[in-house]
Parts: sequence; structure tokens; C-alpha cells
Amino acid sequence: MVDKIAYPVQLIQPDGRRVYNPEYSALVADVGPDELRALYRDMVVVRRLDAEATALQRQGELGLWAPLLGQEAAQVGSAHALHRDDYVFTSYREHGVAWCRGVDPADMTRLWRGCAHSGWDPATVNMTNPAIVVGSQGLHATGYAMGAHFDGAEIATVVYFGDGATSQGDIAEALGFAVAWGVGVVFFCQNNHWAISHPVRSQSPVPIAQRAAGYGMPAVQVDGNDALAVLAVTRRATRHAREGSGPSFVEAITYRMGPHTTSDDPTRYRTPAETELWKARDPIDRLHRLLRREGHAGDEFFDEVGAAADEAAARLRAGTLGAPNPEPLSMFDHVYATDHPMMAEERTRYRDYLADFENATHEEALS
Repeated sequence: MVDKIAYPVQLIQPDGRRVYNPEYSALVADVGPDELRALYRDMVVVRRLDAEATALQRQGELGLWAPLLGQEAAQVGSAHALHRDDYVFTSYREHGVAWCRGVDPADMTRLWRGCAHSGWDPATVNMTNPAIVVGSQGLHATGYAMGAHFDGAEIATVVYFGDGATSQGDIAEALGFAVAWGVGVVFFCQNNHWAISHPVRSQSPVPIAQRAAGYGMPAVQVDGNDALAVLAVTRRATRHAREGSGPSFVEAITYRMGPHTTSDDPTRYRTPAETELWKARDPIDRLHRLLRREGHAGDEFFDEVGAAADEAAARLRAGTLGAPNPEPLSMFDHVYATDHPMMAEERTRYRDYLADFENATHEEALS
């Protein structure tokens, strides 16, 4: 197990050449030209959606956005391994997973625009909305997976989080509970090397996957910029969960090319040389080179993918700008499943505040 953790799984090199791995190549032996093109298409669309949302935030149309630039292979590759009845628990950066699960781009920014408590109905895509509290989704996923086991559902539950979240108590508790009860949850860590301004070396002196092995669950490191390798390891991990064999841990080694969020300035804590090093490992360029090298795609395909990405981005922009402003008092709706006296009191106070504000504004206008 230690050897498997020490050497990340890789099936495509940065220059587009394949790497043969007897164990993991077999897991994607069915992935032909059509499937490779689908992986590429989704990564390009996801990057375009991310760029559009970032632009919208810069234009004052979103309050905040968490860019995923550079992490497309980790998200799309893993999402392609999931079944429709599997369930995903997300952090705040998994826009690529959301796209692959079928979330409408028009719904992706509602939370970030501040006009809704959530962007989409989780029941329609089997994926939760973004979780801002770092690491909390680990416990939610473990509980859901345990409930699914009690119900006899042969599904995989996948929880996404970053390297920084592994220092949170919630993740530690989730790992311990999942092992103790044999819960079929896949812990998918996107190690993008930076927890805001803290480098991963300040989170753990050993590989993060090695931490998981210490809890007693199988763990693997994968080249997170290699979509095919990520697909392979996630297929194995989800199969492990569906078979009732308990939890497992995937550490996808990738890199956050942009800021932590749009309120962050990464130039304050990392060097241009480091960014350039990872730019040469770009996940989309890697798959593009493989498709070219093996003759699976030409200019017509790449032009068509670019047009599809622009269309998706236009839908995201239109959905953002057209999102209706909610009634102020609606913030108290759906906080509790049943009426709660505290909510009723706060709603009344806020209603009175709004009325006083409106009256004062009206009197000022008259004077």
C-alpha cells in the first residue's frame, strides 16, 4: 500500500503519450475515442463556464466565485466514473462535477449572486449544493452512505474536499467513523497544493493519502491532471463502495492555477515560476495532445467543442443576469422543516425593520 501511495497513478503523460499500468489501464480498457472526446469536451466546457463566472464576478454581478482553473481533469475524470444513482457531496469548487451531473449552467451562480439559498435541487442530480463550511460535507456524506447501506442501496457516495480540509476535525471524524462502520463512501481529495495561502506541506509532512491509510482504508494517489487516470482510480473506488467493501480514499494531485476565490490574490504567496511549472502540466492540453497524437480528433471537432463551450457560457451569463431578486422575508423560509418560534420572532422583527426603512425613505423623498 505504501508503494501505491508513493507513486501516483498516471496513464497519460503531459506530452500526450500513454503510460501502461497493468492494474489501472485495465480499468479503462473500454474507454475508446468517443469516451476520450467526451472527457475532453466536458473539460473544455467546464473551463469556459469557470472563466465566464469569474468575469461576472469581476463585473460586479456575483458576490464571490471559487475558480477551478487547472482542476478540470480531477473533477471531470472522477465524475465520469459515477452512476446516476450515486450521490455526491461537494465543497465549493466542484463546478465541473456539477456540470457532469447535469446541473444547468443557468443555475450554477444563484448562490454566488446572493439571490437564493441554493442553486439547484439536489434530488434531481444527486448532488448537494456548494458547502462553504470547510470539511463539514465529510460527515454529511458518511451519514448518507450509512443510511444507503441500511436501505440496501448498492450505490457509491463520493465526497469532494481540498487538501486544507484534511486538517479539519470533521474530515478526521468522518474517516474514523467510515472505517469503524464499513461505510461505502469515497473520500476524494483534490490536493491543489494551496489552502488559501498555506502550502500543502504545512498541512501534512507526509502524503495526504498516507494519512488515510493510517485510518485503515485503502488509499491511492493519482495524477490529478490526467483525466484517464482519475477515471480509472475513481472507478475502482466506487466499485469498492458499491460492493459493500467499505470506504476508500483518493488523493488527486493537481494545482489551483487561479486564486482561492475571487477575493484572493495568489501572487502574494506563490511565485510565477511555480505557476509556470504547473501550466506545462495543463490537463486539457494533455488530453488534446493525446487525441491529436492518436488521430481521434481534428480541427472540426475542436472547433465544435469551442462553440459548445461558448453556448454553455452564454447560458450561465443569461441565467445569472436574469435571476430574480427574492423577497427579503423569504430568507426565513425553509430554515426549519416545521415552524419555529425563534424564526417567527426574527421574521417579525425584520418585517418591522423593512417597514420603518421604507417609511423613512418615503419621508426623506417628500422633504
